[in-house]
Amino acid sequence: MGRKIKVDLRSEIGKLEAVIIHTPGHEVENMTPGNAERALYSDILNLAVARKEYDQLNGVLQKFTKTVEVRDLIIDTLNNEKVKETLINRICKNEGKPEIIDHLLSRNSEDICKLLIEGVVMEKNTLTKFLSKERYSLPPLHNFFYVRDPAIPVCGNVIVSKMANKVRERESIIMESVFDFSNNFTTKTNNPLQIDNISHSAVIEGGDVLVARDDILLIGNGSRTSTQGIDYVLEMFCRENNGKKHVIVQEMPHTPESFIHLDMVFTFLDVDTCMIYEPVLFKLGKYQTVHIMIDNGRVRCIREEKNILEALKALGMDMKPIFCGGTKDPWIQEREQWHSGANFFAVEPGKVIGYGRNTYTMDELSRNGYEVINAKDVIRGRVDPHSYNKVAIALEGSELPRGGGGARCMTMPVRRAPVKWK
Repeated sequence: MGRKIKVDLRSEIGKLEAVIIHTPGHEVENMTPGNAERALYSDILNLAVARKEYDQLNGVLQKFTKTVEVRDLIIDTLNNEKVKETLINRICKNEGKPEIIDHLLSRNSEDICKLLIEGVVMEKNTLTKFLSKERYSLPPLHNFFYVRDPAIPVCGNVIVSKMANKVRERESIIMESVFDFSNNFTTKTNNPLQIDNISHSAVIEGGDVLVARDDILLIGNGSRTSTQGIDYVLEMFCRENNGKKHVIVQEMPHTPESFIHLDMVFTFLDVDTCMIYEPVLFKLGKYQTVHIMIDNGRVRCIREEKNILEALKALGMDMKPIFCGGTKDPWIQEREQWHSGANFFAVEPGKVIGYGRNTYTMDELSRNGYEVINAKDVIRGRVDPHSYNKVAIALEGSELPRGGGGARCMTMPVRRAPVKWK
């Protein structure tokens, strides 16, 4: 893949220089209504339609930056025989399937990659297996195209996520090996599982972590990221002892499932603009915002803040909110948030990608100076997104949103240019 990429992520909006994606494959189809809930889905997806919509995301990204497919990274990692053996043993041990280790090791890197993602069909060679209702010895990674979650680039390092659900643990194991051993990145990984006294309750996922500035993290505390998981990040910052850091924690509702991560209710759009789902961040007073300040390797202050925007303003980031679903009708706000209406991904300051189906949200962006353009027109060269100061690129989204995530969920930026803050 050429020269190694030095991981460097110090904002949510800096000009995108490299991003990891995972185009959904047959793992998405290897699901039934009966196991969808166990796979963390509320419905099953049509792969053909989902792929067409995902190809729009990929096509737009390629107009701005270098995209790197997870499959290519995995194959590159598996080409190292020692790493391949270690990775397969680790995955099979974690999932209690030592009997398939030799089967996997006997295959080439491309086949192993496919099996790790799309699943290993159970060989019905014993009575127990014959009578089992399970189809797979190693189940498919239905959620892997939400590539944001299993690892978290922060500045020059990568935090390996400790996933809240066992069905996604393999994703983090794979991404840790990719960042540690593929020939594509220069970085250091930090894994909570390497800490001897880490709590079993410590979980943290990438959708809950937003890099506001190189010294400010926003972290959601909800169903996928626990207080113990956030404490791990605080300990990591204390160990690094590299100046003053601020962690702003936002408590999140545990239900419904559309509030799964912080980036489903809050994302950055520009140096002075953000997208918010107002009912959670401003109107439900029982959900706290907590500001933690770390300096010289110690937690110096923990205090409650009025809300995220007030906490950011006190740190020199004065952000104007744009409202998911508009400002007039809470029913519309709720409907559009459900389909990832607040989940935008910035490719440059003021240039963002989101679902066009959320028409009230797009109208609100238009009222705030954003030109709303169609992803197909960008890909076909009919419209140049670089010609606008502020632009929202609208993806088709009839199928992908039903999986429970948007443009930010489906991207893992690993390098952004520095931002000129106002």
